[in-house]
Amino acid sequence: MKKIIVLSSVLALGALGMACGETATNNSAANANKTVANAANVVANAANVAANTMANAANAMANTANAMANAANKPAASNSTTTTTTTNTTTTNKPANK
Repeated sequence: MKKIIVLSSVLALGALGMACGETATNNSAANANKTVANAANVVANAANVAANTMANAANAMANTANAMANAANKPAASNSTTTTTTTNTTTTNKPANK
């Protein structure tokens, strides 16, 4: 982080030097400042890419952890078996009014 702050301050000083419009003899210093500023931007961009990559990996791990937690909290499918027993009973009809 300190390097980024230092490089950013160099960038600011380079921009200030270019804005002041000094003589052409100082163009080499301005070009050097631009080079340093560009290098600082490359470093900052690389740091941002690394941070984004780590954030994406963290999100992927969180999503996986949530999926695992959901699966662990979901009740297991139960297979219940119902047995029906049928009993056949024969009946004999009696003659009516006897």
